[in-house]
Amino acid sequence: MVSGAPVWAAEAGGGTSNFLIPNGTFFFILAIFLVVFGVIAKFVVQPIQKVFDEREAMIAKTAQDNRQAAEQDAAAETEYRHELATARTKAGAIRDQARTEGRQVIDELRVEANDEVAEELRQAGDELKVEGDALAPTLNASVETLSVDLANRILGVDASTSSTTARGQ
Repeated sequence: MVSGAPVWAAEAGGGTSNFLIPNGTFFFILAIFLVVFGVIAKFVVQPIQKVFDEREAMIAKTAQDNRQAAEQDAAAETEYRHELATARTKAGAIRDQARTEGRQVIDELRVEANDEVAEELRQAGDELKVEGDALAPTLNASVETLSVDLANRILGVDASTSSTTARGQ
């Protein structure tokens, strides 16, 4: 070896070569690299990129579906609350109407019952008056007999003869 010269220069054929200027080996390795790079890009990266694109599209669609579902859920919740409020209002109106009708029915039945009671009392009073008028002459006759018996007992005399004489005069 020549002293002072680089070792790689001596191995390359003994002449001086500039390492900045590429030689044939470099171009051959570059060609192999580009072929391998092209094969990998064509047969490996493209299918993987296609799967990634499909996955990204699916994620975007899922996100859009989730937003639509959330909007539909919010709309359904709003409609539900509106319908519930409407139903409560209607139920309150129906309850109030039922109470009013119930009070009217109760008032009507109360009036009918009061009328029936008044009629029953009037009929009972009429019946008692008729019975009293029918029993009055009988009771008056028995009162006279009882009063004469009572006077006889108290006075100890027979008052029936004196009462008949007093009546006859």
